[in-house]
Amino acid sequence: MKKKIIRVLTFLLLCVMLVGCRMRQSEKVSYNISKQADNFNVTRRLTVFNMRTDKCLLQMTGKMSIQNEGHNEIAVIVEIDRAKGLYQKHFIYLNEWTMYTVEDVSGADVSRYTYEIEFMPQMLIPVKITGDEISQDLEQIYGNDTIED
Repeated sequence: MKKKIIRVLTFLLLCVMLVGCRMRQSEKVSYNISKQADNFNVTRRLTVFNMRTDKCLLQMTGKMSIQNEGHNEIAVIVEIDRAKGLYQKHFIYLNEWTMYTVEDVSGADVSRYTYEIEFMPQMLIPVKITGDEISQDLEQIYGNDTIED
């Protein structure tokens, strides 16, 4: 009797876990596009409007990451020159009469199946490790008996 109860509880737990893991295709693509934009790979256009007067207050176009800073403020980090590592950060305050829109101007070539890890080379010390060096290290640690080519 106890085994049956344990089996049923285990089955129910697995069902609950699998239901929580389902992600729609649109959610995966949305996540990947946002990640590409935050890595400055997508050209965007930010427009701030005065809703009382219907006038455009600000418009920026470029490779930018937009972050909500809370308290009706957004931070816009703009890539000026990737090769030189030049970026600018702008703060935009929004009140009850202003709103903003962000358009994806260039589009992003993303996959719902893959992901990318991007190491920022300016933050890391460059290291190159070859297979020969690894083999030499393993020989020193384990001796010649455990290494097979």
